[in-house]
Amino acid sequence: MQILIKLLKKIYNYSKYSYSKKVIHLFPQSRSKGNILISYIVTPFLKRSNKEFSTSHTNQWECFQIAKIFLDEGYCVDVINWDNKEFLPKKNYKVFIDIHSNLERLSPYLNKDCIKVLHITGAHWIYQNFKEYSRLVDIQNTRNVTLIPRRVVPPSLGIEVADLATTVGNEFTISTFNYAKKEIYRIPLSPLILFDFPEDKNFEKCKKNYLWFGSAGLVLKGLDIVLEVFKNLPNYKLFVCGPIKNEKDFEKAFYKELYETNNIYTYGWVDLESKKFKEIYENCVGIIYPSFSEGGGGSVISCMHAGLIPIVTRESSVDIENFGFLITDITVKGIENLIKKISSLDAEELKLRSMAAWNYVREKHTKDSFSKEYKKFVKEKLGL
Repeated sequence: MQILIKLLKKIYNYSKYSYSKKVIHLFPQSRSKGNILISYIVTPFLKRSNKEFSTSHTNQWECFQIAKIFLDEGYCVDVINWDNKEFLPKKNYKVFIDIHSNLERLSPYLNKDCIKVLHITGAHWIYQNFKEYSRLVDIQNTRNVTLIPRRVVPPSLGIEVADLATTVGNEFTISTFNYAKKEIYRIPLSPLILFDFPEDKNFEKCKKNYLWFGSAGLVLKGLDIVLEVFKNLPNYKLFVCGPIKNEKDFEKAFYKELYETNNIYTYGWVDLESKKFKEIYENCVGIIYPSFSEGGGGSVISCMHAGLIPIVTRESSVDIENFGFLITDITVKGIENLIKKISSLDAEELKLRSMAAWNYVREKHTKDSFSKEYKKFVKEKLGL
């Protein structure tokens, strides 16, 4: 059995290694105008299962669409994984797009007239790493335990090397890169799934029910604080959806809150297309997400598409206009007070806010809006 396990691990590691080295070559239907290089992810261009794209993150569809836009404009497109450290350019490129450190590595090998674009998908690595470790110190001081950092970003000088940048985040994310004095063009984050507005939701009945929905990096995304808040609010309900089992140290440290607190319901990772997620969002008034560093807040955008009111920090990188609630006091007491205030509002106001959030993302955050803005960027900023 041990031999089999070792063999499977070896195959898995080799698969990951081969995967990161793969280069995808795409060709337009018309005569080529030149070459584009994209350093992002290769997964959307490989043979897929019954689902066209993963619903766990927006990056697969977005990377695919970026490549398609250049193809439609008549360019050949080469795609490598962001962590490919062996690829070297062997041709001239009109544009090189990268999400992290390949800009810095490959810049000396590119033709001088190649336009270098950093596609920003998160806050600057110094800012995020500072917040990640600061939050882990908070846990040390409150729980007397050291948790493993999950969202540490390797150093990169991508923004310094880039000629200009794009980002799926908002003004918060941009602010962490402003020191470089490079033009940063906003592209609206696309949704994972579109939902119909929950017309039959009983807002009076669900006004004390909230959802925390996020991915890896539970501490950076403030789940520990939210658990403490609802532990103190026994007449309110919290539903937790995220990869809890993948962070065993966090799960152990907050086991009582996650599994032994009557008003907290922990489901782990939930598919957005599942009946379980539908059941959850139809019984919650909002998503509470006190993240400390984001590059677009995809989980919040997805929940707004389901009609949930966003209750977020500025660092969540989501525009909430006049329908959402900004967490300005990121403490247990501060969030407790905000939750009580929201739940005290009448059902009609909550429904109007919910509908406004849904209408906002339907207008601003769709695959069509992503494509439209990226095409505009290609035309106006890259001159292609």
